[in-house]
Amino acid sequence: MSEFAVAQSWTSDRRGPVRWVLSHVLRHKWFVLSLFLGALGNAALAAAVPVLVGWGFDAIAAPSADLDRLGLAAGLLIFSQAVRTFLQLGRNWSSETIGQRLERDIRDELYASLLGKSMSFHDLRPSGDLMARATNDVREVNLLFNPGVNLVIGSANFLLMPILVAPTIHPALVLTPLVYLLAYGFVVRAYLRQLRPATTQVREEFGHMNATLAEAIEGIETVKGAAQETHESKRFHKAVQRWRDAYVVQGDLEARFIPLLLLGLVHTAGLLHSLLLFRSGALAVGEVVSFNGLLLLFGFPTFTAQFAYSQVSSGLSSARRILELITAPTDLDQNLSGYQASMRGAVTFERVSFCYRPPDESCPIEDTPALEQISFHVEPGQTVAIVGQTGAGKTTIAKLINRIYDVDSGRILVDGVDVRDWNLAALRRQISIIEQDIFLFSRTVAENIAFGCPQATRSQIEAAARAAQAHEFIGQFKDGYDTVIGERGVTLSGGQRQRLALARAFLTQPAILILDDATSAIDSETEDRIQQAIEQAAAGRTTLLITHRLSQIRWADLIVVLRRGRVAAVGTHEKLMERSEAYRNIFARYE
Repeated sequence: MSEFAVAQSWTSDRRGPVRWVLSHVLRHKWFVLSLFLGALGNAALAAAVPVLVGWGFDAIAAPSADLDRLGLAAGLLIFSQAVRTFLQLGRNWSSETIGQRLERDIRDELYASLLGKSMSFHDLRPSGDLMARATNDVREVNLLFNPGVNLVIGSANFLLMPILVAPTIHPALVLTPLVYLLAYGFVVRAYLRQLRPATTQVREEFGHMNATLAEAIEGIETVKGAAQETHESKRFHKAVQRWRDAYVVQGDLEARFIPLLLLGLVHTAGLLHSLLLFRSGALAVGEVVSFNGLLLLFGFPTFTAQFAYSQVSSGLSSARRILELITAPTDLDQNLSGYQASMRGAVTFERVSFCYRPPDESCPIEDTPALEQISFHVEPGQTVAIVGQTGAGKTTIAKLINRIYDVDSGRILVDGVDVRDWNLAALRRQISIIEQDIFLFSRTVAENIAFGCPQATRSQIEAAARAAQAHEFIGQFKDGYDTVIGERGVTLSGGQRQRLALARAFLTQPAILILDDATSAIDSETEDRIQQAIEQAAAGRTTLLITHRLSQIRWADLIVVLRRGRVAAVGTHEKLMERSEAYRNIFARYE
């Protein structure tokens, strides 16, 4: 279930991190085949080196040196290693291509998934940890395959070659490499079992460290205003220390890699075994050299495995963390087959209750619901003011109408249809919300205004800016509408940001316009001009004003008074002044 889903020509297998990564990898079957063939050919031709060297020893050690045989061995050695070079190039190129495409596809899938999650999901997750998973963890999955899996596949072929080739020298010689292979498999399995929780902890602590850093940067103004730089620095240092400690644990496990000890034992045992056979006359000198050269092939998988398996374990831990985000449940669905007619703008709340909480959890008994048994009706084209003290639930009402959140009980109807039965995109396209905390993107002024209507022409953008009283200050910028503003609009004043948000809303021509204290950062003179623009924009469409401005409250056709998440009164300004003590108290405070 998702608020938003990107159509894809393929579907990944999300039943586990290994299946998930494998489903991505198998989309590139020809590269996978090239990787395996390259690894097999590389190992086979590496095994040819000691065999050909053994031939050379026998040719020289003969009573009369066989130079023809020596020349043949040298020629085959040169040719085989030249072919091996091209096979190795193809293998590494295929592995790198798969790794890069794996990173690209997983990042696309994760990004689309994060866009599709509900606000309940995002409310409970630090943005720094999400960024760590979307960047560093995705990169770790790339490294999982290249060099991780690439080295593991290459190592596996090097492990097999002595077992396959040694019996061609003498059947008894298979014993030593076979015992090593069995011992190696047993030890590596135990090593991976110990390594998994260590690499998982490293990835978790990295996410926590990143979240700590992101929080400090996002709140830098508060940090500086309270002179808490030293405190935040110590807090970040502790997060880095925990990440370092986790890495030390992982490094300690890697340092106790037992196959390094086994490698010395197999060389000793192999040399002893081959010399005993030589003494009995079962082997020639060249065959002793060939066999012990074959055992040297175990050096590559032994030394690289210490790094490769650690990289694979770290990559799978990262894949597990990414998949955890992608498969996390969300409590909203885009309802593609839902109602999507042109909206008239009637809004009805029927005994609506709502509590902020994680998905699939009930509202804690000790918490007061944000809204409780809310009921009121708005006719199409009406202007409604929603007033109340801080924490009364005014903003929550706005977020329930366009399904940023879903109600816990009761229902909200738009044009007589439950908002949950609407196609989510059709519902939100026809509702514009301007909040007090304006978010602007680090893009041009024109792109910010046209964000909800990207096909708008420059003349339409300018007309919306004029209506929002923003055209004048935009014209003062060096590049006008092509001026790139800082992230979140930090280069603009609060009033300028709110006027750009108003222009954005005016451009979309919504059926329902919701202004959540949208003129709080605007001076009185500008407010008068914007008030006229809002009145023009409100003509013929339903408008909800969450405000403390007396002029806007008086202008409303209907006023809904909230108190502690409940409707205290509904009516016009005159009637409420006569009948509602709660309204009179609020109004007196505003005056």
